[in-house]
Amino acid sequence: MTSTSAAFSALAPYGWDESWAEAFAPFEADGLLPGRVVRVDRGQCDVITADGTVRADTEFVVPRDPMKVVCTGDWVAVDPGGDPRYVRAYLPRRTAFVRSTSSKRSEGQILAANVDHAVVAVSLAVELDLGRVERFLALAWESGAQPVVVLTKADLVPDPVTLAHLVQDVETSAPGVPVLTVSALHGDGLDVLVALVGSGTSVLLGQSGAGKSTLANALVGADVMEVQAARDVDGKGRHTTTTRNLLALPSGGVLIDTPGLRGVGLFDAETGVGQVFTEIEELAGRCRFHDCAHESEPGCAVRSAVENGELPQRRLESYRKLLRENQWIVAKTDARLRAEIKKDWKRKGAEGKAAMEAKRGRWS
Repeated sequence: MTSTSAAFSALAPYGWDESWAEAFAPFEADGLLPGRVVRVDRGQCDVITADGTVRADTEFVVPRDPMKVVCTGDWVAVDPGGDPRYVRAYLPRRTAFVRSTSSKRSEGQILAANVDHAVVAVSLAVELDLGRVERFLALAWESGAQPVVVLTKADLVPDPVTLAHLVQDVETSAPGVPVLTVSALHGDGLDVLVALVGSGTSVLLGQSGAGKSTLANALVGADVMEVQAARDVDGKGRHTTTTRNLLALPSGGVLIDTPGLRGVGLFDAETGVGQVFTEIEELAGRCRFHDCAHESEPGCAVRSAVENGELPQRRLESYRKLLRENQWIVAKTDARLRAEIKKDWKRKGAEGKAAMEAKRGRWS
């Protein structure tokens, strides 16, 4: 059996196809083997290949750039043998789920690569944080993946009317995104999710305590992930999953389970934010001024929609917050944009000061 046919046989369940084979051709000519990264930790990774799962070192793949390190979901070229083995390169990524790092520098951290569906798990055991859902969705859209929101622990909301209201709240915050309710404990709603993630690669995202590990076990059909109980006081859990693991699903497709994310900072995600708030973007096109900030400008269609109840005030505030955050992240590496932001702040400060002085003049 040739290496190409062996790769198709062994790697097809992990997403290998003709396009990947074509991209890998130059590396095959060099005698390297194709494989998909199923786990990364401390400069090494586990790679599924036609020869089985191998352990490989990643030091040859630009380790100083957090956007270019090997990550779970990558398709890579590895040494055919030897000890140690090395990843020599990764194939161009089709999609990449990226967030900003917690460092003061403007850097992105890649969480998963070559993902088709981004499954955002949201627990119904605690009060819904719609702003956080919108933040996750902005990153998901920006990655190039199709988002889906899964409301977990639906068995904790036995009243169907209450559950329907919660789903409606999330749907309002997630235009164009499927919203599913699931009880992994009882198996309710899993059939719809299994069908949705049954092809391609899905990444499972959410906070600690959102029920991701329980959901992953239900999808895989085995207790592959350790499960810990969430705290009753706030529904938060400890980090059950400490690395990103790629798992083949028995019904087809693969799943990348991720650790609970406390911080989900945006990283150059303006397009993603726009897709989360499509109704605001559409309304903005009707504003009198093309650079309308939707604050006090005359002829603002967005403010008008808020005033007549067409657009919730919370949505507008969340939209502004995410745009400001994203703009600041981008500005960290763009001196010209940084200068423009400071100039705008000074202009608004001067306008506010002038308005206050005018009021004082009228009062005196």
